[in-house]
Amino acid sequence: MENLQESTSNRKELKRGLLNRHIQLIALGGAIGTGLFLGIGPAAVMAGPAVVLGYAVAGLIAFLIMRQLGEMVVEEPVSGSFSHFAYKYWGAFPGYASGWNYWILYILVSMSELTAIGIYVQFWWPEIPLWVSSLFFFLVINAINLASVKIYGEAEFWFSIVKVVAIIAMILFGAYLLISGSGGEEASINNLWNDGGFFPKGLFGVDEEGRYQGLLTAMALIMFSFGGLELIGITAAEAENPEKNIPKATNQVIYRILIFYVGALIILFSLSPWREITTGSSPFVAVFDTLKGFEFSLFGTTFYFTSIIANVLNMIVLTAALSVYNSSVYSNSRMLYGLAKQGNAPKVLSQLNKNHVPVMAILVSAIFAAICIVVNKLIPEEALGILMSLVVSSLIINWIMISITHLFFRKAKRAEQIVTKFPTFLYPVTNYICLLFLVGVLVVMWLTGMKTPVELIPVWLVLLYVSYLLVKRNTKVKNM
Repeated sequence: MENLQESTSNRKELKRGLLNRHIQLIALGGAIGTGLFLGIGPAAVMAGPAVVLGYAVAGLIAFLIMRQLGEMVVEEPVSGSFSHFAYKYWGAFPGYASGWNYWILYILVSMSELTAIGIYVQFWWPEIPLWVSSLFFFLVINAINLASVKIYGEAEFWFSIVKVVAIIAMILFGAYLLISGSGGEEASINNLWNDGGFFPKGLFGVDEEGRYQGLLTAMALIMFSFGGLELIGITAAEAENPEKNIPKATNQVIYRILIFYVGALIILFSLSPWREITTGSSPFVAVFDTLKGFEFSLFGTTFYFTSIIANVLNMIVLTAALSVYNSSVYSNSRMLYGLAKQGNAPKVLSQLNKNHVPVMAILVSAIFAAICIVVNKLIPEEALGILMSLVVSSLIINWIMISITHLFFRKAKRAEQIVTKFPTFLYPVTNYICLLFLVGVLVVMWLTGMKTPVELIPVWLVLLYVSYLLVKRNTKVKNM
């Protein structure tokens, strides 16, 4: 009987099955996906080479917010992450709202990645409808997450290894093409500034056809790329030695951004004139595909650049999208689990199976993410653009709430005379810089034709508040 009670008790909690290597690659995997490989196309068309600077600035803001989250997580490594902190240090409604907003954010991210997966598959098989590819990988990834957290961690580790090795190889190979002159007549570092300068579209403006352009206009699309970095916080309850592994993963974010975003984009814009980049496919695949007619020599041997390279790259960007969707399924289920433990979601969502996996939270999230398959069936052309704009709005709400929650967290710790183990930089100045930047992105979105996602924010917050009141009322009735 005692063994049975012990077994039942152990199954009530998440299991710390994520190793240091898992945490490191999960943090990286969440940040390298559709935003870099596919989202860069529309952003490059809007801003030209200046988009490189945009990614550097947005990456710095993302890093500062991750440091704020990291400070809280290292102090209290619990399930629910920033929802827990908002609930504890800011108030009941902020905790409720941040958790459900994060959940809907990653439902939208899941839908975006599933849509992108279909686009990548069509590179090889244009005749396969988007919804068919989405459905197939939807089933595979959810099956992985239903198994155990260790299997999820292993899958994400190898997904991310593929991306990391591929991007490093692409940067090195692209640099070789530039230095050796094997990339063709148009390949030159001068492409960064010789066609209208580094800011060919300026900071903000309108072209002859009435479309908004410029670096500021592209910032909303750029911000989409960095959604996923906060996965570091979500893993805290299942990470081994979080006091050591979370700070290490957080601090390495800035180096990853410089290498994998800024470095890769400099190579991309150097290999081909920026005006040849289009919005319809991955510019990484397209640029290397245009080089297939060239030959190059290495160690006295001549190699011929064929379309094999483009196929390999497409496989890599497909892996990247699968990786982000894999992490989305994980983070959504853990957030629902945390909300259920707080009493802000139905208790059934806190149920764990024998492998300590929140199976009901995964299945409920999967049902909502499956809406993507219907969206891709009905409006395949517009699906990705609509989903990306909605993701940005939810992401900005999420990051604003993290930064404000951190202010309340530090105020509480100061009152308790506690010195935190992993303090953020230049508190509270960096908090206010981050908040000003995020509000600025929303203003630009509203001014540049993306009004609907911005206007939906207050509507969404009102809906969250109404649902919060209903939950609170039902809880009171049950307790009477």
